[in-house]
Amino acid sequence: MSKKHFIHISDYTGDELWEILKLAKDVKAKFRSRKDFNHFNNKSLAMIFAKPSARTRVSFETGFEWMGGHALFLGPNDIGIGKREAIKDISRVFSRYNDMIMARLFDHQHIIELAEHSDIPVINGLTDYNHPCQIMTDIFTVWEHLNTIENIKIVYMGDGNNIVHSWLHLAMRIPFHFVCCCPRGYEPDQETVQRAEEAGLSKIEILHNPNEAVNNADVIYTDVWASMGQKEEAEAREKIFKPFQVNSNLMDLTGKNTLFMHCLPAERNREVTDKVMEADYSIAFDQAENRLHVQNAIMIKLSENEN
Repeated sequence: MSKKHFIHISDYTGDELWEILKLAKDVKAKFRSRKDFNHFNNKSLAMIFAKPSARTRVSFETGFEWMGGHALFLGPNDIGIGKREAIKDISRVFSRYNDMIMARLFDHQHIIELAEHSDIPVINGLTDYNHPCQIMTDIFTVWEHLNTIENIKIVYMGDGNNIVHSWLHLAMRIPFHFVCCCPRGYEPDQETVQRAEEAGLSKIEILHNPNEAVNNADVIYTDVWASMGQKEEAEAREKIFKPFQVNSNLMDLTGKNTLFMHCLPAERNREVTDKVMEADYSIAFDQAENRLHVQNAIMIKLSENEN
C-alpha cells in the first residue's frame, strides 16, 4: 500500500483495503489485551474539528495516545478553517509541527485542499460528502459478525447522505449488494452512484419502498434523518422519512436473521426504535468500538508509507 492520505475509500484497491481490515483485527487484539504498542512514540496528531463529534474525537485521541503519540484537539474556535486563514497555509504550517492530520469538516473541497498542500498524511474524519473511516469500520464489523464481506446484501434506510456515498465508494472496490432506500428527492449523488455502477463489482440499487428493499437483507443500516447543518429541516424531514423508520416490523420482513447497524448518534424512536437499538441483532455498539481499531490501522498504514 503506497497511498499518502485517506480521503476516499476508492483511492485504494480492494487488496489495500483488505490490508487495513486485517491489520485492524490484529490491532484490536493488542488493544483489548492492553499490550504496549508505541508505534507513534514522540509523534503528534493534529485533530481539526469544524464539526464536533464525541466518537471521532475520543476514538482518534484514545487510539493515537495508546500507540504512544500525542493527539492535539483543535475545535471550531481554534481554527476557522476556510475563513480566518487559507487552508493551504494551515496545511503547510501543520506539516512542520505535526506528523499526521485528521480533519472533520463540512466542505469536502476543504479536505481535498488540506491534503494537496500537506507533507504529512491527512485523514478524512468526515465531510458533508463522505465518511470513509466510518464505512471502513462498518465493513470490518460486518466481517467480524458474518465472517465474510463479499456478496452480502446491505440495505441503507434513510437520507442519501455522506454515509451512503462512502458505501458506494467501497462498492467500487469490494463486491457486495448495496441498496439505498430513501424518499424520492433524497437520493445520493448521481455521479457517485454512476461510478459505483460502472466499476462493475457490486450490485447497486436506489429504491423507495422499504418493505421491498429489505427482502433478504443481511444488514439494515440507518442514520439520523437530519444531519448537522440540516437541523432547521428536521420537522419537515420527520414527516417525509417516517415511513423509512427501522422498527421490528421492518426487521421481520427480511426473511432471515438480519443485523442492524447505526453509525451513531441515534435519535431513538425517530429513524430507529428503541426496541431495535436494544435488540440482540443490533451491532451498533460494536461499530462504535471498532472505530477505534480501524482508525488505528489506517494511521499505522499511512505512517508506514512515510518511511
